[in-house]
Amino acid sequence: MKTVVKAGLAAAALLAIGAAPASAQSNVRVGTLSCNIDPSVSFIIGSVRNMSCTFRPSVRGAKPATYSGSVRRLGLDVGFSGKGGMVWGVFAPSAKVGQGALRGTYVGASAGATIGVGLGANVLVGGSNNTIALQPLSVEGQTGLNLALGVAGLTLQ
Repeated sequence: MKTVVKAGLAAAALLAIGAAPASAQSNVRVGTLSCNIDPSVSFIIGSVRNMSCTFRPSVRGAKPATYSGSVRRLGLDVGFSGKGGMVWGVFAPSAKVGQGALRGTYVGASAGATIGVGLGANVLVGGSNNTIALQPLSVEGQTGLNLALGVAGLTLQ
């Protein structure tokens, strides 16, 4: 079991170090997206978890925006997870992001491991006309017993 957890954490570290989308590297950081994730039970083919999120713009005086959504994983995803949280740096083509601009679908790679307390990484690009990047690493904290590695899709409404 320790080997499986080490493999999951190694995959998460690789995503964190080297998987920044090319589009995110030329964009401007416009804020931070923080999400609270509902508990889930997952099977080998994947999982779906609902979430509520708050986008905090970097621009002074700009008001935070709230979103609801879900994250879907397809691939190896086995176990159960308690409530969790994710935080992303949000990047866009310009410093100004309109109200609701983060609405849409994002896709990318996902990896994580949990025994008691765990971490995960998600590299996602999408949103408004595929111009928004949830920068290369979302830090995911959760409790439970879970191993996940595969493709992730995030929908924000």
